[in-house]
Order: sequence, then C-alpha cells, then structure tokens
Amino acid sequence: MSPLLESYAAGRWFRAPDEGRPILDATSGEEVARVSSQGLDHSAVVAHARDVGGPAVRALTFHERAGILKALATDLGQLTDELYALSLHTGATRRDSAVDVDGGIGTVFSYASKARRELPDDMVVLDGALEQLGRRGTFVGQHLYASRPGVAVQINAFNFPVWGMLEKLAPAFLAGLPSIVKPASQTAYVTAAVVRRIIESGLLPEGSLQLVCGTTGTLLDHLGAQDSVGFTGSAHTAGILRRHPSVLDHGVRLGVEADSLNCSILGLDVTADSPELDLFVKGVVTEMTVKTGQKCTAIRRIIVPEALADEVTEAISARLAAVTVGDPADESVRMGPLVSLEQRDQVRTAIEKLRGGADIAYGDPAHVEVVGADAQRGAFLSPVLLRARPGADEPHDVEPFGPVSTVMTYGSNAEAIALAARGRGSLVGSLVTHDPGVARDVVLGLAPWHGRILVLDRDDAAESTGHGSPLPTLVHGGPGRAGGGEELGGIRSVLNHMQRTAVQASPDAMTAITRRWTKGSARTVDGAHPFRKSLRELRVGDTIESATRTVTLDDIDQFAELTGDTFYAHTDPEAAAANPLFGGIVAHGYLVVSLAGGLFVEPNPGPVLANFGVDNLRFLTPVKADDTIRVTLVAKQITARANADYGEVRWDAVVTNQDDDPVATYDVLTLVAKTWPPEG
Repeated sequence: MSPLLESYAAGRWFRAPDEGRPILDATSGEEVARVSSQGLDHSAVVAHARDVGGPAVRALTFHERAGILKALATDLGQLTDELYALSLHTGATRRDSAVDVDGGIGTVFSYASKARRELPDDMVVLDGALEQLGRRGTFVGQHLYASRPGVAVQINAFNFPVWGMLEKLAPAFLAGLPSIVKPASQTAYVTAAVVRRIIESGLLPEGSLQLVCGTTGTLLDHLGAQDSVGFTGSAHTAGILRRHPSVLDHGVRLGVEADSLNCSILGLDVTADSPELDLFVKGVVTEMTVKTGQKCTAIRRIIVPEALADEVTEAISARLAAVTVGDPADESVRMGPLVSLEQRDQVRTAIEKLRGGADIAYGDPAHVEVVGADAQRGAFLSPVLLRARPGADEPHDVEPFGPVSTVMTYGSNAEAIALAARGRGSLVGSLVTHDPGVARDVVLGLAPWHGRILVLDRDDAAESTGHGSPLPTLVHGGPGRAGGGEELGGIRSVLNHMQRTAVQASPDAMTAITRRWTKGSARTVDGAHPFRKSLRELRVGDTIESATRTVTLDDIDQFAELTGDTFYAHTDPEAAAANPLFGGIVAHGYLVVSLAGGLFVEPNPGPVLANFGVDNLRFLTPVKADDTIRVTLVAKQITARANADYGEVRWDAVVTNQDDDPVATYDVLTLVAKTWPPEG
C-alpha cells in the first residue's frame, strides 16, 4: 500500500487513523499515495495559527518578513529536482513542471524583492497623503493599513500544487497572516513535499504554515471576521463556500478564482501574411497543450475575423497534429495525460455538450495515439479543436478543463467584444493586433469583463510571457464568472489581506502612530546638524533651519547659460512681464531647489553617503530676482536596510521666501550610514 499523506497541524505531523483514499498516477494508473484528514482537530489547527503563528509573524517588520521569504525561496530552489519527479505522477511534462515549480519559487522571490523596495521597515503601510481636517492644522487624518489578527486559509486546485500554494502564501505572510493550506487531494503529495521542506528548514515561525491533507471538514466553521479564505476551483464549489455560515454571517472574507472561459481575439487588421497570424496560432496551441489544458487561464474561445476562419482553423489543426502525447517522462512528449481518469471523463462530457453548438475540426475525444504508455490505463486525451456554428451558446457556457478550444467568427470590433463578454467574466483575454486603433477599441471594450488583457504583436512577442501566465507583479483574478477575486498584483495583494483604517489625530499623535513625521508635529532643533548624525543617532523630527540666500538676476542668467534652459520667463523681461503667472523675470524652479541644497547640505565627509533623488516636488510661488529664500529640512522617515551598513532617510523640505510663503516643497532622499565612523 502506498504511503498515507500526513497533515502538519498544531506543531506536529498528523497521520489519520484510517487507510485513506488512493491517489493514482495519471499516466500508469498505479497508486501513488493515499490521503485522509479523518480525526484531525480543525479547531486546534485554527487556534494554533491564530494564537501562535499570527503573533510571531506580526512581531516582524515587512522587511524581516521579506528576508524570510527570500531565504525560503532560495532553500526551495534546492528541491526542484524532487518536485519535478513527483510532478510526473500528475501527468506534467518538464515544461509543465517548470510553470508550476519554478513559477512558484520565482513568485516568492518576486514578493520578497518588492516588499523590500516598496514597503517600509515597519508594521503599518500609509495609504495616500495626510489630510488636514481642521483649519489650524491641529487635527489631521491618515489612511493606513494594519495587519489583522486572523488566519488565511487557502483551498487550492489540483493543477498547480506548488505555484498555487506559494502565490497565496507569500502575500499573506507579508501581510502578517499565518496560512492554513488545503491542497486538492489529487496532487496533494506534491504540495506536501514542499510544506515538509519548509517546516524542516525552520525558516518560518512556528504556526505560520499548516497543512491539511484530505477534506476541509469543519475547518471553515472555526473562522471569523478577521479571517479569510482564498479559493481556486470550480464555480460550483465557490457557490457552496459563498453560502457557508462563516462567510454569510460571521464576516469571513472569501476570495474566489473560478471557472473562466478565456478568449483570444485575432485583430481585424491581421492578414494572411502578417507575423501576428503565426503568433496567434502559436499562442492558442500553447495554451491548449501546456498542463494538458488544465489551466484556469487557458484559451477556451478563439475569436477570429470571418475571412480568416478557415485559414486559422487549418493552421491550428496542423500544429496540434505535431503535438506528441504520452508519458511525460519521455523527452519527446509535449503533452501528458489529464490528472485523472475522472477528469478525462469530465472533459469528454464537456466536449459532448459543446458539440450541441459546434463541430469537431481536429481530434478524437475517444481515441489518441500515445508514446511510452498505455492509452487505456492513463488519462490521455487528444487535443480537440471545435468550430462553432453561428449563434451557438455552448462555447460561452461550457468550460472543458482540458486540451479543448472552440473557433468562432466575428465581423467588427463591437461584435468581437460582444462575443468575449458572453463568457460573463474571465481571468484573462488576449488580443493579437498591430493596429493601435484596434488595440484601444477592443481593450476598452474587454476591460470590464477581464482581470488581465494581453495585447500581443511583433514588437512585444520576444519578451511576452504569453496569454496564460499570471505574473506576481500583476493582478490575477477576474470579474463575474471568474470569481471576482484578486490575487497577486505585487503589493496590492499584500494590502488586500490587511485592514485599511482612517486615523484621525493631532500631528504629534499621528507621528507617534505612523513613525513618520507629520506636518505640524514637534521638531527637534538641538544645534547638531542632522547630516552629522548616523542612522542610529538620527530621530524622526530632527530639523535644520537654514540661513537665507538672496536670489539675484545674475544667478538666474548664469543658470540659464549653464543649463541651456532659456525659457522666456527666465530670460526675456518683456515677455515674462506679460505672463499672468509671473509678471516679470523669475528664477528657474530647479535653480531654487539647487540653491536650497546648498543651504541645508553639510559638506564634510559624514554619515550621509548619497542623495538618491527627490519625491513629490512642487513649485508653489514664483521666486523673483532679489527674493530671499531659506529651507526647513526635517527627518521624516528612517528606514534601515537589514543587509547593508546604511539605510534610507526621507527628509521633508520646505523652501520659503522672505514673506514666509512656501515656494517649493519636496522630499529629499538620502542614504545614511548606520554608524559613523563606520564600525570595523
């Protein structure tokens, strides 16, 4: 008997007392593993995540969490050969496994990198600018994101046992949430191998990751208002989850990624000799055959101009004929079996339903030639291409979760958009065109119905990741039938796990809460130039109030000559006087900023290593010849870098004139040594 998969629950590996349900190899039909969660205490699993894992993760800053994810991805990279071997049992070829295994690990790397670059070394994220709520500036508002004291439960589909788990784990962990992973039983042995490696590495805090192999049982019954469920699977199961009392009555947040009848549209501008035609055909065949079409992002509907329908159908059929089906361990095989015999039966049933409104143009659902395997024992299926009849409903209603797609025709952009919309919401659509007008018209029409749209042409094809590849930096999800959820999307998905709150307070209180200096709060002027303070000595609110500087006409002339910026407002008295905004010669805005730098800088070697830019620069009041300016510079935000001997300091800079009117405001960004002189 094959091994029974264990769950990792409440700090220990749990083995169910029964024999479990068998999981069969997709190619040979032999038993690979057994799965059961009988006897598992789901309440203890949730309590362990909430009471042990959650506090441990939330005690870390975003940068500390990111560092753990980077180490985790590096460690998992040593497991790829083992995961590739396990994935063969699921019917995945090496190409398929790369999408799942390498894609999952790469996603964790991406989140670790983005978190270090885009999130503060803190536990809250500020959202938007400060809002002044009172006339005197003593009452202000700030939106911020804070971690929730909850649990993130993920219920995943069978097709991506590695990527599906990791793409949900990374943003949840960054958001401060512990995860409970419930993989699809058919491929749970692959997920279990990844979780075991993670637990054995000791990189994640205890309780931040748990695994349930088997059924969910009463797991959802123990969730509440601070908890969330991320589900990937069928619309039918999603409907059951939406009606669960924890979701309906107890405020559990449910994110769904469900059935999706994705489409690819060939633009009206494409002709038989356009390179875009070949790109289109290649894209369709790739999406039909990668993972044997068992992808939520696969192309199910092929929408082409009526004049090219025959040529496109023939070209796709010819490419499909060259696809070798068989044992995924055989290097000559391009497409393996479906994940199970049950899945093959479901796809065959879907094809029969599609034939109510379409005819088979290529393939035989009942027969396929295979290489290196027994076609009867394995879950093999021929790629099947159908051609829709005019007005058919079935291609817009039936999702065959396998290597099946349907060609349909259109005559105008509006008609193509209408056909795409009949899918009632999709994860992704693609448009192959080299016409900017077609691109704009069709994309704007598709946007309300799709979570992501790929526009493919000869210019971006070499770098394009393709129609069916969700990227960690872009949102993965879709409206309507596709579930309405949003996963990935870089830091957006982290914030989706957090609670956005509007905080109203005094400036001093707001500075204390956000650890970022707030306009109107206390400043420290202690006689020591802030640029002489190392990162460890510097404090939020440390301030320099500069001396004054008179801006002369000679300064303006020299700056114009040096830079070549001879805009008339700086060089032509008569034209400048006629300008209603200036009424005479004014200084260049960048001259004002440059002179301001000379006023606040401390020139000697010290802890300030470099200025790496300015943010939010605004010129508010013109500076005329013989006006006098001064600068107030305040340490606004201090961020240490864990892997460097320096950190980043954001300074609030306000340049004022002789009347104390602000003439320029901006943030100065510097790199500052942690100690000075440097240690060691």
